Amino acid sequence: MPNILIVDHQPCVQELLSEELICEGYRVASADDAESARRHLRSSRPDLVLLDLYLDGPDGWEVLRDIKRQHPHLPVIIFTAYDSYLDDPRLSQADGYVIKSFDLGELKQKVADVLKHKAAREEKVEAKTASGPEGHEPAWILGYT
Repeated sequence: MPNILIVDHQPCVQELLSEELICEGYRVASADDAESARRHLRSSRPDLVLLDLYLDGPDGWEVLRDIKRQHPHLPVIIFTAYDSYLDDPRLSQADGYVIKSFDLGELKQKVADVLKHKAAREEKVEAKTASGPEGHEPAWILGYT
């Protein structure tokens, strides 16, 4: 069961997202500002972060930059009320961008897609690691058998 960290300054948004994602079978934790998000990331390893850009204190862009610096393979989906960031170059650091709405279908689908992609990437890494010492391919893959 994947763990999701919701970082949003609005308790009502945290609660709504938590309820919806728990119903989808995810474990959920919440943070309402950059510092509580950092504490949570130090104490546990979520599989995905849903990040609002408007936070008290450092904004979501700074949190995104910190996450990607410390946990480069941790997927982050920007979940914000504004569509004005679609052309923002900083968005390239995120793994998705969803506009807040009462219909959470798009968000749930994006979460599922990003987690599926993450799992596939991890399987590839595990297969490569298991392929042989120091990342060498077994002889049968190289055609030496």
